[in-house]
Amino acid sequence: MDDFRNDYGKDLDESFSGRYSNQNVNFVLVDPQAQTAEQSTVKKKRVLHFSLSRKGIALLVAICIVASTAFGFGGSLLANNLSSGSSNFGQGSSTNQLQITNTGTTLEVATGSKLTIKEIAALNANSVVEIKTESVVTDSWMQQYVTEGAGSGVIISSDGYIVTNNHVIDGAKKITVTLKSGKSYTATMEGTDSQTDIAVLKIEATGLTPVVYGDSGALEVGDLSVVIGNPLGSLGGTVTTGIVSALDRSITIDGKTMKLLQTDASINPGNSGGGMFNQNGELVGIIVAKSSGSGIEGLGFAIPVNEVKKIAQELADYGYVRGRIDTGLTLVDLTSMKNAIYYGVRSLGIYVKSVDSENAKTAGFKSGDLIYYVGDDKIDSASDLTSAFENYAVGDTVKVTVVRDNEMKTLKLVLGEKTSN
Repeated sequence: MDDFRNDYGKDLDESFSGRYSNQNVNFVLVDPQAQTAEQSTVKKKRVLHFSLSRKGIALLVAICIVASTAFGFGGSLLANNLSSGSSNFGQGSSTNQLQITNTGTTLEVATGSKLTIKEIAALNANSVVEIKTESVVTDSWMQQYVTEGAGSGVIISSDGYIVTNNHVIDGAKKITVTLKSGKSYTATMEGTDSQTDIAVLKIEATGLTPVVYGDSGALEVGDLSVVIGNPLGSLGGTVTTGIVSALDRSITIDGKTMKLLQTDASINPGNSGGGMFNQNGELVGIIVAKSSGSGIEGLGFAIPVNEVKKIAQELADYGYVRGRIDTGLTLVDLTSMKNAIYYGVRSLGIYVKSVDSENAKTAGFKSGDLIYYVGDDKIDSASDLTSAFENYAVGDTVKVTVVRDNEMKTLKLVLGEKTSN
């Protein structure tokens, strides 16, 4: 199993609140804030306070998206319901005539037929957007500055809903979406999910061209893969091609294992949140990670669209993904003795940094505990913990064995529901 990391290179002792500490890796997330010569900028100004302010259209083809574990730790998100109830995103109807509104180009094709790369690019050009972010950082002198990042997104409704990666907009104070026409909008965040690295944004616009969802479960190795995105944060609408290299590839990113599609299409920083399309021009994946290292080429990964559409609907309707477990604990994955000593312990494992929920407090957890067992499952790492909690649901009572003051104690924890990331 390959290990991945993001481009920030965070220290291993970082606490995870919805994500685990990073691993040493040879692959990276397609980081929107990667410090490339083309997009590395820091505005030398003091922090400003920013205000952040889909049914399918008739199309045959669709587009997809580019640019941690989660049983429910993290800050709250606004749960926004669509005013009209549940919308069916990415459900443009299949038809024998495809009208490209902005270009006036009409393509006569049979439903389900294969398209040329040129046709796929034309049909989806107006459905992929550029995303710019502004985030606040604090330097060693405690002064705050604004940094910029960039990524891609995919329009999933005619009235302004957009899918991208969570890591594209994570921590952003201001999000700007630019359409192919060049018109820009300030976007609001409807919901994010760090577990699947998916986020949904909303802009106040109508008459947009949404993508059509394909079926990632129908893909086969060797199928055409067309990627559209905004590489380097300044080359919006860039099209690259390749094949589907592998299916259901188990990849570990930030301590979290994901099942991803593998492609050899060229992927660069800024492609995150952009789309991977099939030979019919339908969205089949969201670009999320790429290879990194000398001598490594042609390794890119995408989140399957069958997962994306379910998560996106939940985020748009509720602002979070229902049914996710919340332990009510902030945890640190101690992977080295250096980190363990820093926290005042002499063992590696999962360290309880803080006790956040009433359920966790009632169970008797204390800061400094080391989680040793969940049920009968021995816990040595973040991935062990994730696997153990997959056997439980919201409302279940779980026996958790911890080590405290060189003694083992068994606590009974009632699992809550995660309502934010």
